[in-house]
Amino acid sequence: MRITGLDFCGVAVTPRTNWCFLLVRTEDGRTGLGECTLANQEALLAAEAARLASRVVGCDALARNRLARLLPHAQGGLVAQTVLSAFEGALWDLAGQALGRPIHALLGGALRETVPLYANINRGTNPRTPEGFAAAAGRALAAGFRAIKLAPFDPIIWEDAAEPGWRQGYAEGLARIAAVRAAIGPEHALMVDAHWRFSPGGAARLIQDVAGFDLFWLECPVAEANHAEIRRLRGMANDRGMRLAGAEALAGLAAYRPLIETGCYDVLMPDMKHCGGHEEMRRIAALALTAGVEIAPHNPTGPGCHAHSLHACATLPNLLPLEVQFGETERFFTLCPGASLGFSAGGAVVPGGAGLGVALDEADARATPWKPQATPWLDPRLG
Repeated sequence: MRITGLDFCGVAVTPRTNWCFLLVRTEDGRTGLGECTLANQEALLAAEAARLASRVVGCDALARNRLARLLPHAQGGLVAQTVLSAFEGALWDLAGQALGRPIHALLGGALRETVPLYANINRGTNPRTPEGFAAAAGRALAAGFRAIKLAPFDPIIWEDAAEPGWRQGYAEGLARIAAVRAAIGPEHALMVDAHWRFSPGGAARLIQDVAGFDLFWLECPVAEANHAEIRRLRGMANDRGMRLAGAEALAGLAAYRPLIETGCYDVLMPDMKHCGGHEEMRRIAALALTAGVEIAPHNPTGPGCHAHSLHACATLPNLLPLEVQFGETERFFTLCPGASLGFSAGGAVVPGGAGLGVALDEADARATPWKPQATPWLDPRLG
């Protein structure tokens, strides 16, 4: 099953969001699908896809171990690792199609038929007031979700803590959390994503201030490389009954190993788009399991990553709910027809059928090509 082409497809789905896909084509007419969304890096992703194509066209699509090995020290950084992760996923899709089996069956079989989900309401919230966040949380509850996550602290960043308005921005973030907790009641799980916006000292204060909201976890309070402070903050969070979560933009087991061995996080969040694909996610989860660390894959983007994440999550024993972007765009459910990617009672059925179980509607996708984002979702200082 020789590879005849590798195509990049970037799709504008909202004024602030592009999804990016990798299509691997073979001589027998099959197409494997991977997702390589990486905000504000679309042009670089397309260039990296073309570079990868020059290396793999003509190769056997079933030679995955040779073609899609992730080397964390290799040049290219997260852009190259994201394209390689999508390529690895597309090769799994092709292998499943060729064998007539779903990806999760090739990974050893599903431990569960339905994957639990939590609703990330961040991009689906408008206006971004406490009332707007509460309304979005209410919509997620009405859709059957039992766990909600918000990112309430934009646009503050710790480097600007001396600037006028920072304290007010922080207070507004706490008000958003309070409004969502009031809207969902004490019986539903609440997570807060801090998007690395705090210094270690500011994060310590944050943990004290959010303790009364009974968070299930606090996510990414400080820069990912600050292991000593992350361990300290984990202890503070645990003392107040909440988990510390993070590590959503790392690639490969080698990057996760020190986080696991030094006890940085209660919950690791490898992303199928960045971590190296199915093989690396399973290795990360297996090592985490030996340390009692839970896995909640990062998954706030498009339907390709979501479908691959469902297959992976079906096989992981140390799984917490999988993230899904709630309320951003209905194209999430229509752009990749095939198995249903719908949500029901806070969960999603693992796709059946051969391979990934869904395929990109290329005509629909190419009707709205990706557009440069004038205003990045995150401040460039955050990544």
